[in-house]
Amino acid sequence: MIFLQYYLVLINVITFMVFGIDKFKAKKGKWRIPESTLLLLAIVGGSVGAWSGLKVWHHKTQHKKFKYGIPLIIIIQIGLCLYLIK
Repeated sequence: MIFLQYYLVLINVITFMVFGIDKFKAKKGKWRIPESTLLLLAIVGGSVGAWSGLKVWHHKTQHKKFKYGIPLIIIIQIGLCLYLIK
């Protein structure tokens, strides 16, 4: 269980930072991180970091798959956790 907690903290910090890096690259007109990578990071446990990245960096906020997809991923993950706890 402790491994899972460390994993979730780490993946969320990484995801948050990747969103920030992609926002920085977008402003500078440089090579971008694929949207599929950003979404995959959210799916594998970094959904809170992704949501935080959306809010803090104001990044991908107009893209429907992020605006609605990230909260949906969070809801699914919470539901899955609640189901597994029972």
